[in-house]
Formats: sequence, structure tokens, C-alpha cells
Amino acid sequence: MRARREAVLFDLDGTLIDSAPDLAGAANDLRTAHGLPPLPLASLRPMVGAGARGMVGVAFGRKPGDADFEALRDAFLARYAQRMLELTAVFEDMQPVLHALERAGVRWGVVTNKATRFTEPIVDGLGLRARLSALVCGDTTPHSKPHPAPLLEAARQLDVAASACVYVGDDARDMVAGRAAGMATLAAQWGYLGEGASVHEWDADAVLREPAELLNWLQLA
Repeated sequence: MRARREAVLFDLDGTLIDSAPDLAGAANDLRTAHGLPPLPLASLRPMVGAGARGMVGVAFGRKPGDADFEALRDAFLARYAQRMLELTAVFEDMQPVLHALERAGVRWGVVTNKATRFTEPIVDGLGLRARLSALVCGDTTPHSKPHPAPLLEAARQLDVAASACVYVGDDARDMVAGRAAGMATLAAQWGYLGEGASVHEWDADAVLREPAELLNWLQLA
């Protein structure tokens, strides 16, 4: 599985960028509006990868199907849209990895379940747009991860075989999607990880403790 790869695809939140401060901030803004005290980032961070569903779940104990879930979700997303670039940044340790990939001629892209209306402004705001070779959002294809369709669309954009790609993500569904697409899958242990089985039980081809280990796995370091 360590043969030379033509492209690396990254999940966005928790893998390429640290968006937890703004997502948690939006959740706490909404809690404040409801007369509730803010929650510590440490309690909100693990569920960032689950998006609005995860944030509303942690902040209000509500889940899809509950009577007030949709209203809380919509209010959360409205607050997030207002602040999504206040504190969000590319993980500091990821920057040299991206530069190393570019120097080696390895193209990279993003495959995320985040909707286009949030993803594109973030990618633009962080100065990543011109560097990306593929960008697939949660609503780009009819299916989102763990379905393989988004990853296969990224391979199409790159004009390479899916088997020539590596997918790096911080959620078990990323590994499911990557395997179904025929890609090598690498788990980002620095990410949000979510609930459930340990990252070491995701059946990834490797678990990366830090971004620099990607270069070692690709034999570029």
C-alpha cells in the first residue's frame, strides 16, 4: 500500500484545518442566546466532525427527530456563518506537509461533508483555493461520506485512478469511504475523532500521530 501515490486527499475539519474554535464558538453563542452558560472547548471539540448535528447534540442534548432540533440546527448554522473565519486556521503542523507535497509534485485536494456554502469561503479565506487540485463538498455529489461517491468525484477531478490516491481523515466514516473508493486510508490522530471505536480500530492502512508522518508514509521524507 506504500507505492508512490499521485495525489493526497484530505478531510477538511479536524484533518486539514482546525475549525473547532469557531464551531464551538457558534454553539456557545447559541447557548448564551438561550440563557445557558458556555461549555468548554474540550467538551465540544470531539463532535466537531459531526457538524451541526454534533454541535446541537452536545450543546443542547437534541438529536435529529426531536421537535426543536431543526430550529436549533438552523440557528447554529446562521451563527456559524457569521464567524467561521474568526479563529479557524490550517493546522500549524500541516503547512510544511502541504509545501513538501507541492515540492514533490504530489497534488492534493479536499473531500469534506461540509456544505459548499461554508467550504468555499473557508478555502478562499485561508488562501487554499489556488493550491487545491480537487475540491468536493458535502453537496457536490448526491451522496456524502461514508459513501465513496465524493472520493470518486475527487479522483475524477484529478483525472487519476482512485487507487492512485490516499485519503486522510479524522473520522471512522472517512476510512469507510476511502476503502469503498479503493483508496489507501490514513487516520489523522490529531483530529476530532468523534465518539465510538478507537482510531486504532478504524481499519485504516495507518494511523498518523502527526501530519509529518504522512510524508514518511509516502516515502517523501
